[in-house]
Amino acid sequence: MKNNLTDMTVGNPAKHILLFALPTLVGNIFQQIYNLADSIIVGRFIGADAFAAIGATSSITFLFFALCNGIGGGGGILVSQYYGAHDDENVKKCIINAGYIMLLVPFLFGLTGFILSPVLLDFLGTPLPILNDSILYTRFMCVGLIFVSLYNYLSSMLRALGDSKTPLYFLIVSTVINIVLDILFVCVFSFGIKGAAGATVISQMISVLFCGIFAYRTNPYFRFERKDMSVSTNMSFKIIRLGVPLSLQFGLIAISSMAVQRIVNSFGTVVVAAFTATNRIEQLIHQPYTTLGMSISTFCGQNYGAKKPDRVYSGYRTGTVIMAALTAVLIFAMQFFGEAITSMFVTDTEVISLGALGLKITSLFYLALGMIYVVRGVLSGLGDAFFALFNGIVEVIGRFTIPYFMTVYLGFGRTGIWLSAGVVWVLSAFTAWLRYKTYTPSLIGPKRSGS
Repeated sequence: MKNNLTDMTVGNPAKHILLFALPTLVGNIFQQIYNLADSIIVGRFIGADAFAAIGATSSITFLFFALCNGIGGGGGILVSQYYGAHDDENVKKCIINAGYIMLLVPFLFGLTGFILSPVLLDFLGTPLPILNDSILYTRFMCVGLIFVSLYNYLSSMLRALGDSKTPLYFLIVSTVINIVLDILFVCVFSFGIKGAAGATVISQMISVLFCGIFAYRTNPYFRFERKDMSVSTNMSFKIIRLGVPLSLQFGLIAISSMAVQRIVNSFGTVVVAAFTATNRIEQLIHQPYTTLGMSISTFCGQNYGAKKPDRVYSGYRTGTVIMAALTAVLIFAMQFFGEAITSMFVTDTEVISLGALGLKITSLFYLALGMIYVVRGVLSGLGDAFFALFNGIVEVIGRFTIPYFMTVYLGFGRTGIWLSAGVVWVLSAFTAWLRYKTYTPSLIGPKRSGS
């Protein structure tokens, strides 16, 4: 019954990384389509202000999603290492204890976000015409937080075992359901933003329910006996020790994104709408890098657990080559088709023109963005908890200072918003590469000639 699982400790590294990444990439693209459906339907059928209202909530909802998903990521790192070491008992123990944590954490953060959303949106300087819709959408997302977190937890566990296909199947189904419900609630019943938000929450619930059932029926590691169900303080501590730095990293990035959003909001609803459009597009751009990083993380985690350091170095080298080829394609697309892509979201010509310019600027920095994900994948697989937190702090400092420096001090104005994003990527990529060069040899030994 382990035919869905992949042992990456033997065989060609490039083949393992690519074959594992492709289903995950398709899944992540569907997850973004799942998210983009709200934006496109709202932008085209309700209007630019409603589209901007959804965009104004993104940094807040990302904060709560990030804090929860980091914990699940910590569990995934441990599972990949135990699986690589063929320690089946601890694989099960890690899965169940991570599950307990992922039931509690999203509930607490979701409740906090629901209560504080008006205060947070007001603090960000959300323009008054879109404030009420932004509060409504944020609260819906906080209700759905537990479903998003549980789905990402299940996906993380399955990917750590080398199964990147199971999460994909049910994500595709839930994406189709989300789009159908979006059209029904927004276009047919005219429920407005609450219809788009409700469609998303219902789809998330379906996704996690069916993914969990299927994992139980097909994956032996998800069939728990009574002895597996006990809470392990030691295992929970290990999960939290790895997961909290990841959560803090993502959380710090989310907080810094809120600082950027505050600057964006100060330029008015047109810039908010353009920034929202480019953000949605760049969420798609991040997906191939994200899946490549996840694939590298699983590959390196399994081989670290199997005590095969040469294959860890091979994973880094192979991942870098794949990332560079991918980056060339993405830069070409953004430089020549930015306007056409932006026009998917809105019909306002000023918003489209500004959004296309933003994409041309940020695409020049995609190589740095890709390097962040490659190095992060290697270090996450090795269980480097320090780097996640440190890299998050670097991004926070950059996002808090560079946008203001670019938009105000250097006088770039609104274009400085997108230029600053690229500069932050370069800063983060350099610190990530430096950490890889110093930490990896000290943990697994220096790279041998020809490895």
